[in-house]
Amino acid sequence: MSTTIRTVGLLSNTDAAAGTQYYRHIRKVVKEQLGDLSSPNLVLRTVNFAAVIELQQQGRWEDARKYLANVAYSLEKAGAQCVLLCAVTMHLVADCIDSSIIVPLIHVVDVTAKKLQENKHSKPLLLASGYTMEKGFYQSRMARNGVDVIVPDECGRSAVHNIIFNEISEGVMLQSSRDILISLINTAKSQGADSVILGCSELTALLDVNSLPLPGYDSTILHAQAAAEFAISKSDA
Repeated sequence: MSTTIRTVGLLSNTDAAAGTQYYRHIRKVVKEQLGDLSSPNLVLRTVNFAAVIELQQQGRWEDARKYLANVAYSLEKAGAQCVLLCAVTMHLVADCIDSSIIVPLIHVVDVTAKKLQENKHSKPLLLASGYTMEKGFYQSRMARNGVDVIVPDECGRSAVHNIIFNEISEGVMLQSSRDILISLINTAKSQGADSVILGCSELTALLDVNSLPLPGYDSTILHAQAAAEFAISKSDA
């Protein structure tokens, strides 16, 4: 008997790296579960990342909310049965986006928290963009799931943000930057952290999530995994 695959809506930025990672992992899971000829049903919208970053830098979060909410709504109208934001930073406005659509928004923090809980990790270090580490939305949502997120100090946060946006995003991979990230993980470990979350897809270009001083969680892969499971799960329809 054939399996109905539900349609996943992906809202990505114009830097194709994250969207590509989502597509590849969702496709991999669907093929593994349903057979080589199976493929996911996806609806993809990309947004001008430069425009989103400019809005963020100007503190115009309400404009960012409206912009991304309209894009999410267009995914729903195109047939998406769930929506994912393929950038952790975009989740700062996730509540507004969620309220603008009827279909579920699969939240990256919730799926990451679930995996942490499964492995009995409750105090992860978060490495991500400065916006994600500093705005508090990530920590507060994790706290609702019983997880106490810690972040590097101000100097460390600045270093991570710079590595993401001024190096990795520009195709620059430096061993010295990898050493900085590993040092931040070791510092957090000495302060009681029991795991580390790579909360930005770019970081996996420098760090192997399976070869870190602490157990690692790639939030992009976990998020994509949740989307794949939604796609192949039985619908009530």
